[in-house]
Amino acid sequence: MAAYEIILPDEPLAAAVVEAIHTGDLETLKRLLQENPGLATAWLGERMTDRCDGGMLRSLLHVATDWPGHFPNGAATVTALVEAGADVNARFVGFHSETPLHWAASCNDVEVLDALIEAGADIEADGAVIGGGTPLADARAFKQREAAFRLIEHGAKTTLNDAATLGLLDRVEAFFAGDCPPDKEDITRAFWGACHGGQKHCAAFLLERGADLNWIPDWEELSPLDAARRDGSEELVQWLLDLGAKSAKQLK
Repeated sequence: MAAYEIILPDEPLAAAVVEAIHTGDLETLKRLLQENPGLATAWLGERMTDRCDGGMLRSLLHVATDWPGHFPNGAATVTALVEAGADVNARFVGFHSETPLHWAASCNDVEVLDALIEAGADIEADGAVIGGGTPLADARAFKQREAAFRLIEHGAKTTLNDAATLGLLDRVEAFFAGDCPPDKEDITRAFWGACHGGQKHCAAFLLERGADLNWIPDWEELSPLDAARRDGSEELVQWLLDLGAKSAKQLK
């Protein structure tokens, strides 16, 4: 971390560069980058000497991909920052270690996602807030379908959970075609994901292979029925009810 400048959020330069990024003001951004060598590799956040001191740090590419994303001139901003020396695979420092690509995927910002990948972003980078996984894990869990499918188009690997949540039945079936099919825990997790994603065909396939109809995950108290209701999938909800599915409150 010693090689990077750390700018506190209340400092004028930090405020100026964040404003330029979020408003898509490329002229100002490029001027600030030219006038301030090292700005492209700066970290915004609390002052700290290493990654163990607490606090949070984010790169300027994280600023460009921050929620809700879709900032004006987003792709051009990414290009300008990378050309100035920004690390396209910089890791957020804090309660997770997500890269800018994780954040773009979480925002469903496909244009910026494409720009990051073109600039060399690691499509299989770990560190997501969702189980420490890849950008696809974030896109899948937050149901950012356009980003999820674009990542797959770029070659992102899909887990059973990814495939089930996104409704990719052919990929789900492929996991069971080999000599080592998924175990019950993975099948049940993927079944919950299929209900979360409103994918009845995948849910039915996984239930036939031993998924727990009324499993509740440790990250939120929602049964598969609850997840389907939240998704608004009326047909899936009725199908689950007909099978005897219960809500988390009923299972307590």
